[in-house]
Amino acid sequence: MGLSKEMIKAGLDHVGAVEPRLAAAVAQSGYPEPRIRPEGYETLLRTIVGQQVSVASAAAVWNKLEARLGQGCPPERLIETEFDELRTCGLSRQKQGYARSLAELILSGGLDLANLPEQDDEEAIALLTTIKGIGRWSAEIYLLFAEGRADIWPAGDLAIQIGVGNFLDLPERPSEKELRDIAEAWSPHRGAVAIFTWHHYHVMVM
Repeated sequence: MGLSKEMIKAGLDHVGAVEPRLAAAVAQSGYPEPRIRPEGYETLLRTIVGQQVSVASAAAVWNKLEARLGQGCPPERLIETEFDELRTCGLSRQKQGYARSLAELILSGGLDLANLPEQDDEEAIALLTTIKGIGRWSAEIYLLFAEGRADIWPAGDLAIQIGVGNFLDLPERPSEKELRDIAEAWSPHRGAVAIFTWHHYHVMVM
């Protein structure tokens, strides 16, 4: 689902009205495009595959996995595939453990992604982080990109820390805790600010 272009613009305009430094950054970098991912198993599996590797490397591994397992890497196919076969696709032993744990939870019904707590983001994050290999950042990314939760704020993300530090003209990069404190005033539109900040960061480094 994700946040639509209209929702992102409305959220940024709302926050920009009370934070002129954000409004100035939006005027400089432009409004970002939406970042939308499908809800469910495939997006979480792709998150695991993409951990600690470049976007290009993650895409290459995913393409090899789909070629071997089928579109979306169905959980039953993943479970029955031997270690060496998955390793030839570029999936490390550790990531295989995480991927198999996710697939087993999906197949057993131990995790129902269609029924995450709707009103409480922290409860949904807590449930997602029970999956091996899914930390807070990964859970927040899923809830923002796949579910379109408007107030998700991945304050542990390095690019967001650098980007916010830049447009607020802070003397040094804020810590995760400092960034959470700073963004309290931007609720309930922190998701739109996060999506913009990634966009702003990439404009900065290009």
